[in-house]
Amino acid sequence: MKISARNALKGKVTAIKKGAVMAQVTVDIGGGNHVVSAIFVDSVEDLGLKKGDEVVAIIKSTDVMIARP
Repeated sequence: MKISARNALKGKVTAIKKGAVMAQVTVDIGGGNHVVSAIFVDSVEDLGLKKGDEVVAIIKSTDVMIARP
């Protein structure tokens, strides 16, 4: 996967909190640090995300996106 964003943090999903439209995905990036991303529930389902998955948190400007490697 190629992407223009330079801030890509590998980590593991530790929690997914789904709402009606949006979900909060918490990613453990190591060293006691976590990144929390707000993404659409549809995106969680499209990516098949679940607790324990290895992911990449991609930070671009004020957005944090989740990608599966």
